[in-house]
Amino acid sequence: MTLIVSNLTVTRGGLPVLEGLNFTLEAGQALILRGPNGSGKTTLLRTLAGLQPAGHGTIKGAEEQIAYAGHSDGLKLTMSVVENLTFWARVFRADDIAPALAAYDLGPLADRHAGTLSAGQKRRLGLARLMVTNRKIWALDEPTVSLDKTAVGQFADAVRAHLGQGGSAMIATHIDLGLDADVLDVTPFRARLPAPGTADEAYL
Repeated sequence: MTLIVSNLTVTRGGLPVLEGLNFTLEAGQALILRGPNGSGKTTLLRTLAGLQPAGHGTIKGAEEQIAYAGHSDGLKLTMSVVENLTFWARVFRADDIAPALAAYDLGPLADRHAGTLSAGQKRRLGLARLMVTNRKIWALDEPTVSLDKTAVGQFADAVRAHLGQGGSAMIATHIDLGLDADVLDVTPFRARLPAPGTADEAYL
């Protein structure tokens, strides 16, 4: 599955944040998104995942193919770890949650309610959820927040396994995950604000 982004503009609050983005994400490829806080990485990932409309340009290959993991872990807090993964597996028609449990060492926590987990444990469960989506493209926004060194390694291993199975990943992160990945710095694509005195300013 190839994702093709052409002349893309993404917006936040009705204003352009990034513009003129062109890139391709191939099967087996990881792409690391770089840029300062507030530069538009989250907005870009949400747009690619179909959670908000693009301002301009085209996105091909994303239809029903992207699994997004943002700052929220997307957990059902009154359900156990196993029940959470089973729920999402049924939504995405996945067959087996055992690999997801094993990848993030969640077996000992299997019967714990998600609401009783630590921040790091919740994050591990939220990331394990990606493995039962059957989606080929993972869009990940600062996925290692709250993770310790061991869990970061587990995440990197899960991404490598996903790539090895023909998947791909776009990851906004400030840390080195040790992945064989390309890097896209979004800074040069930050949208220019209208100059003072232009026609657009009169309507603000």
